[in-house]
Amino acid sequence: MTQWIALLRGVNVSGKNPIRMAALRSSFERLGCNNVRTYLQSGNVVFDTRISDPEKLSAKITAIIAQDFGHEVAVGVVTAPALARVVASNPLQPISEDDITLYHATFLLQPVSPKIFATIKLPAASGEQAQLRGNIIYLYCPHGYGKTRLNNQYFEKALGVTATTRNWRTVLALQQLCNAP
Repeated sequence: MTQWIALLRGVNVSGKNPIRMAALRSSFERLGCNNVRTYLQSGNVVFDTRISDPEKLSAKITAIIAQDFGHEVAVGVVTAPALARVVASNPLQPISEDDITLYHATFLLQPVSPKIFATIKLPAASGEQAQLRGNIIYLYCPHGYGKTRLNNQYFEKALGVTATTRNWRTVLALQQLCNAP
């Protein structure tokens, strides 16, 4: 079995696309997933499954969410080892625990060439940073993510892909959830 993390875009945000996590866990279990755990109320799910194809898995999760909850949401999936690489590869590592809230990871749900990323004009405010590594844009937002223009909508429009962002504390918590017995 492979351990996966599903990142649902736009679930339980400002009252949009409400899904109770207990019901979401049940939906994943009906898909044949095991050891299903959720983190917070924002559509972060850690689980084990025999499905090894990320596109097939994402499509199955998208379909069951539409069926069970009536929501069309984008779903990104990454394996536990891939998430560990996301954590290890962060070029903008938080300096202290106090700064962790200023760091984020934007997961691009389709591949983007570094050449294409290099051509976009980032609307970064003073001190903001964005660096692409693989399908992750690492963000440093010293004024807060709520104030930055380096958000999902910007990257989706500029790069032509679907994206979902998690704060760094959530990324680390998901990694710990993967490592939990």
